[in-house]
Amino acid sequence: MNYIIVGGGIVGLATAYKLLLMKPRCHVLLLEKETEVGQHQSGRNSGVLHSGLYYKPGTAKALLAVRGIEQMVAFCEEAGIAHEICGKLVVACNDIELVRLRKLEERGKQNGLEGIEYLEKNEMLEYEPNVGGIAALRVPQEGIVDYPAVCIELKRRIIERGGEVVTGAKVSKMREQNGEWIAITSIGEFTGNFFINCGGLYCDRLAQLAGEKRETRIVPFRGEYYQLKPDCEGMVRNLIYPVPDPQFPFLGVHFTRLIHGGMEAGPNAVLALSREGYSKTNINPLDLWDALSYPGLWRFIGKYPKMTALELWQSFSKQRFCKALQKLVPNIRVANIKPGGAGVRAQAMSREGELIQDFCLIKRRSAIHVLNAPSPAATASLAIGEEITRQILTEQ
Repeated sequence: MNYIIVGGGIVGLATAYKLLLMKPRCHVLLLEKETEVGQHQSGRNSGVLHSGLYYKPGTAKALLAVRGIEQMVAFCEEAGIAHEICGKLVVACNDIELVRLRKLEERGKQNGLEGIEYLEKNEMLEYEPNVGGIAALRVPQEGIVDYPAVCIELKRRIIERGGEVVTGAKVSKMREQNGEWIAITSIGEFTGNFFINCGGLYCDRLAQLAGEKRETRIVPFRGEYYQLKPDCEGMVRNLIYPVPDPQFPFLGVHFTRLIHGGMEAGPNAVLALSREGYSKTNINPLDLWDALSYPGLWRFIGKYPKMTALELWQSFSKQRFCKALQKLVPNIRVANIKPGGAGVRAQAMSREGELIQDFCLIKRRSAIHVLNAPSPAATASLAIGEEITRQILTEQ
């Protein structure tokens, strides 16, 4: 059996790797449009190993995050990739958040997380001396990792096991003919019996090329970060996160220690004007029209007008961004932060304006489409690849 995987992000790479492990005699061809793997979501996130705390019990996110972090840590240990299980604090800042914090504690236990601690104010300060709030959960299984290095190692192992990774191959057409998929790319045609769509930011368009209806659409949200200046990095030791507000679809700003040094603060969430729009000036007319012409986006804005305006304000105001950070670390000042990087989240949205919360895998006779794999997909990537392979092998 010959498999074509389109998309050289961490999910596509992990799927190719798991296929070669679980079905050693198969041939796997991975096509990536960039000159190297892991150039978009996989290499532009904050590098967190998510333990599965936030996700509804029984969902694919919850199951695969818990399984995935175990596999990812083992993979990094074996490969000598930089990672650290440093733990994080999830901080409640008022009585309403305190109730949600207790529910989050129960959810984490239902998802199989071990060692979760409820901390009073004085106990919080032992872990993070500058943290605000009134109580916190300590999640010891959370960590940080070098995901770009994971991508490079996965590529090496795929090639070592006889798979192919072809870069610079942008897919323009997918055609099924006589039991074969034909991928027409910028560097030629490639064929295979089974097509696996791991296109990330372009997964909905790839699915459409393969004959699927675009019932949901990827709406790209740019997440912008600040960094603490070097002389202020000690204000935060590891990871500090807010309690999610169920009324809003995004988590909110938080603090993340980076695996190779530095402390990141953010992100906000604003509509990206390009699916690869890593700055405010990156504009792709096709991508912009694709988003603005989609009824789901306008319904989303209609449901969350206050949040939309606030996120946009934070995008243009360093002072407003800093104020959001002060909820978690009150001593942070505008002078303590400097502009950092940005990433674009490939978020699937329904026509009703709802963000698709769970991972979404669509199985067809000779294809699987990964149509929604936002965070914690990087953490869960090996488990996602394993699940895709299991689904394929079940029917072959």
